[in-house]
Amino acid sequence: MNKKINKLQSNLKAASNQSKADLLIKNARILDVFNLEWMHDDVAIQDGKIVGLGQYEAHQTIDAEQRYLCPSFIDGHVHIESSMVPPSEFSRIVLPRGVTTVITDPHEIANVSGTQGIEFMMRDAERAALDIFFMLPSCVPSTPFENAGAILQAEDLFPYLDKENVLGLAEVMNYPALRSGDEDLLRKIIDTKSYNGKIDGHLAGLPNDAINIYRTAGVHSDHECNTALEAKERLRRGMYVLMREGSSAKDLRSLLPIVTPTNARRCLFCTDDKHLDDLLDEGSIDHHIRLAIESGIKPEIAYQMASLNAAECYGLYEKGAIAPGYDADFVLIEDLESVTIKEVYKNGERIAENGNYLRDRNEIIDADSRVSSSINMKSITEPDLQIRIGTDQKAHIIEIIPNQINTKKIVETVPVANGNFKPSVEADQLKLITAERHKRTGNVGRGIVKGFGIKVGAMATTVAHDSHNIVAVGTSDQDLQTAIQALEKMEGGLVIVKNGDVIASVPLSIAGLMSNHPSGDVYEQLQQLKKGVAEIGFKGHFNPFLTLSFLTLPVIPSLKLTDTGLFDVEIFSHINVSL
Repeated sequence: MNKKINKLQSNLKAASNQSKADLLIKNARILDVFNLEWMHDDVAIQDGKIVGLGQYEAHQTIDAEQRYLCPSFIDGHVHIESSMVPPSEFSRIVLPRGVTTVITDPHEIANVSGTQGIEFMMRDAERAALDIFFMLPSCVPSTPFENAGAILQAEDLFPYLDKENVLGLAEVMNYPALRSGDEDLLRKIIDTKSYNGKIDGHLAGLPNDAINIYRTAGVHSDHECNTALEAKERLRRGMYVLMREGSSAKDLRSLLPIVTPTNARRCLFCTDDKHLDDLLDEGSIDHHIRLAIESGIKPEIAYQMASLNAAECYGLYEKGAIAPGYDADFVLIEDLESVTIKEVYKNGERIAENGNYLRDRNEIIDADSRVSSSINMKSITEPDLQIRIGTDQKAHIIEIIPNQINTKKIVETVPVANGNFKPSVEADQLKLITAERHKRTGNVGRGIVKGFGIKVGAMATTVAHDSHNIVAVGTSDQDLQTAIQALEKMEGGLVIVKNGDVIASVPLSIAGLMSNHPSGDVYEQLQQLKKGVAEIGFKGHFNPFLTLSFLTLPVIPSLKLTDTGLFDVEIFSHINVSL
């Protein structure tokens, strides 16, 4: 307590000009996110906090040279695991992009390794310069219709609720359980409320009546809107809308037309799932700001959505503004529209300049065997891959929607050989496999998918939301089997096979989700992966591996494939492949 009192006394002295501040920023054009105006003033900083706007003296003075001074950016909802690197390495990627705070849901690794996975993420996050706050995974597994590596009950989550870096309960995605009043799910919600925690929603494809149910339960946000109309209905019922632009789900342009000066304060940005190469090539929340301004949103509102709105949504009331009492997390920007960031400051210290991270890289902490040895499966043989088709040769098919995680459910006539489905490159009807990899059940889900357009070979990955079993798509059983075997040997990752040979791979030895190598090495592996998908004939304008990874998620409409079979999300039940 004495330490906190001393710090506050020091800050008050600097604020009242009784002592020099640590740092003074002069000659900046400062964004006032409260009035959406620009100020010309000096900013005094002491002990990592902004303590005043006006005339001050300081031990160090920085001339901003008329650059724009804006609060740094906050990602309102991200699964760090989707970047394929752990938190400490993820921090090095997004900080130069102006992101100094993220709210993460570690349910990817929790589905593989349970609470040990969560604890690995928390330990590694402690070494990051980035502020990483956690929402506890609410649905592990997402539904009872698949096999994950863990089951997390309310009693498993409760010990984490009093941690300073835990803000609440992550996306509640099991809508049938919520609607029916499932006791364990309600206990998670009530426990979270007892700690004044926030509760995130997941209302993908659900009707307006479902919003009423979620709000009645105390769920305060949703990041699954695909249309402006969906966003409007959530805003009407008091939700925050998180506007997503990730590697697979790209919803931002569809949602921005709903933003007005009246309702903008209830809107914020999130990436949800974004691959490392896209983060490096395209950006994080800075990319959202560029797209928003291009779409006609006033720059002041776009920057407000990227900072203050996200902070207030999650109760981070000392973040998101250039004002006294707020954390000295800010960016100096050359050009507002292109979001050209000159410098990034965290707690008043310069941490990135001209896109370069200025601190040494931390070595990734060791993961225990429960996290690092995550492939525990029975061998898959070619007979396990066969799909029996009826005499009329009609089948339910998953049709992908480029740059969406939703799918279409269609029926088509398919080729058959000896009573089994035979993949057709001409009709773009490929075999889809989901193989359980956690508990040696031997489960193999089999289906047919349309939309990848590959001409030869197979793709496979252990990144398969949310249970993260192995998912593979291919033109032949032989290449599918080779791809699955390659993942076993690698202890997880992404792989491409052509005519029996592995032509590209990205090993992900941490839970089959993340690499223990530097981001630069992973980036190069991903570039080889892009060449590999082109070599097997992929020509689409979407991320094929990220799209593949969402074909197993049985809470996103319309048709998905789990290790227990083909799943119709609209009726929340399994269906046969063959009609």
